[in-house]
Amino acid sequence: MRRAVCPGSFDPITNGHLDIIARASRLYDVVHVAVMINQSKQGLFTIEERIEMIREVTADLGNVEVESFHGLLVDFCKQRDIPAIVKGLRAVSDFDYELQMAQMNNGLSGVETLFVPTNPTYSFLSSSLVKEVATWGGDVSHLLPATVHEALVARLAQK
Repeated sequence: MRRAVCPGSFDPITNGHLDIIARASRLYDVVHVAVMINQSKQGLFTIEERIEMIREVTADLGNVEVESFHGLLVDFCKQRDIPAIVKGLRAVSDFDYELQMAQMNNGLSGVETLFVPTNPTYSFLSSSLVKEVATWGGDVSHLLPATVHEALVARLAQK
């Protein structure tokens, strides 16, 4: 069985993330979406909320498993016998950083990294940018799955 992981913080998941996950799901039998736990950073959504949102918006793909992880991504991969990491690249600046990570991950464990160029529609998109624009009242509905947008608007209204 061909397996890969799409890692990230997904706070929240955007249409850009979803595009990469969907494309990976056509290449692999099982795609693990690994939601990173960064205890030094306070997210807008809890890890459990992010996992639930991702499960909801990827349910139609049929071969996506979602769970959290902390520590080294290569350890997550080794524990689950996952030989490949799939990463979306938005710009050359992403490549510089991700290439170093890919080389380190391969050197540590032999796990390969597949770089997928981002759909140009989402080349500027990040969760941080979406949250910032939405905080100031900007319309980000076209950048997120509808249920995620609803959750974002509701969460920001609470603040």
